[in-house]
Amino acid sequence: MRLSELQKRVLEFERARGWDKFRESLIYAHLIEEITEVGRFILEREGYKLQELGHAPTNGDVASEFAQALSLFIQLANRFNVDLEKAVEEEMSRMERRFPAEEWRRRLDSR
Repeated sequence: MRLSELQKRVLEFERARGWDKFRESLIYAHLIEEITEVGRFILEREGYKLQELGHAPTNGDVASEFAQALSLFIQLANRFNVDLEKAVEEEMSRMERRFPAEEWRRRLDSR
């Protein structure tokens, strides 16, 4: 699915439920909550939070957490009339010029 199609699908999903009435600040807060859930997976995966040593386990579905965060991010982009497909293409072009791959690889390899 193209990103533009996904934006349209999320918009239709949101409008069908009346969620388009929620303020952007609430969507943003929910997005941060979902990103925090991804963070819990990272902390557990890297051994910082251990289930057997007092930490509650994650629900085991990190893909769902990423999907929820992406959906909320798209909802915000829709509210600001951002064409994410176009914006990402333009930003990648800027980043490719700003961060030359060979120079970055050479620097990191020399560390």
